[in-house]
Amino acid sequence: MAGGLSEREEKVSLDLTEEILQSMEVGMAFRDYNGRISSMDFHRTSSYLVTASDEESIRLYDVANATCLKTINSKKYGVDLVSFTSHPTTVIYSSKNGWDESLRLLSLHDNKYLRYFKGHHDRVVSLSFSTRNDCFISGSLDRTVLLWDQRAEKCQGLLRVQGRPAATYDEQGLVFAIAFGGFVRMFDSRKYEKGPFDIFAAGGDISDANVVKFSNDGRLMLLTTADGHIHVLDSFRGTLLSTYSVKPVSGDATLEASFSPEGMFVVSGSGDGNVYAWSVRNGKEVASWMSSQAEPPVIKWAPGSLMFVTGSSELSFWIPDLSKLSTYVGRK
Repeated sequence: MAGGLSEREEKVSLDLTEEILQSMEVGMAFRDYNGRISSMDFHRTSSYLVTASDEESIRLYDVANATCLKTINSKKYGVDLVSFTSHPTTVIYSSKNGWDESLRLLSLHDNKYLRYFKGHHDRVVSLSFSTRNDCFISGSLDRTVLLWDQRAEKCQGLLRVQGRPAATYDEQGLVFAIAFGGFVRMFDSRKYEKGPFDIFAAGGDISDANVVKFSNDGRLMLLTTADGHIHVLDSFRGTLLSTYSVKPVSGDATLEASFSPEGMFVVSGSGDGNVYAWSVRNGKEVASWMSSQAEPPVIKWAPGSLMFVTGSSELSFWIPDLSKLSTYVGRK
């Protein structure tokens, strides 16, 4: 475990620049996983991170103290995707056992199931929680997107799609997007029954949608696809601003990417296991980090912080090496 995470508390006035991004390296890594990390999520207002892995476990970390607080096994159901609710020790996760596609609301505090959500009939491949209320959205290979209220077992809405769906809420929870078949459909979460209020094209890329996300300010969207493309769109006009390409993913792997907190950069995994970063402003690749892994890592940028995290067969925290930055000479 090289370095430490204390530097990230300088989230400060340090604006993320290309130089800072290029200096980023693994400050700490947890290598005690016995399977690949399939999903992870940061809580929006606490310092907690949750991971799900193929070893059929969910782990809760306190990022500020770089410690694993708890490991909870889900041997019966398996675990694939995991998402925090508004509460820092309550999560929703999807199964990975092939016979029960229910979603589960789990208290990590006392390891108790609070509710089951039954409705999907195939693997859940997309999961997003709304910051506005206790609602969440899930997309499945059964070609449905279901809308849920975590306080009720039955889904509140059902939308049918033609292909593998990727779904997400914006940061305010007022809008959600569903991507499939080369298009992104935009819905008002208060009147989604009326259908999408706008439909954006993804530059002719009709391969399976993997992940769709909004930037924190809601002005941009990114869409990753199985063909190894990361598209950045203007979320108001639908204009395709740039497309970055990496090695395509294989099988049921997911290509994941993430905006930096201010939306100026995109970091992404790749089918070759490497990590890449691009400037949203000019569309150019600004950094890359080679890996010995053969599958795309899960990747998330920490909210409001100069840190991103990757998950593969290990969990790695990436922070700037300030000693390499001429910007900070004389500041220490």
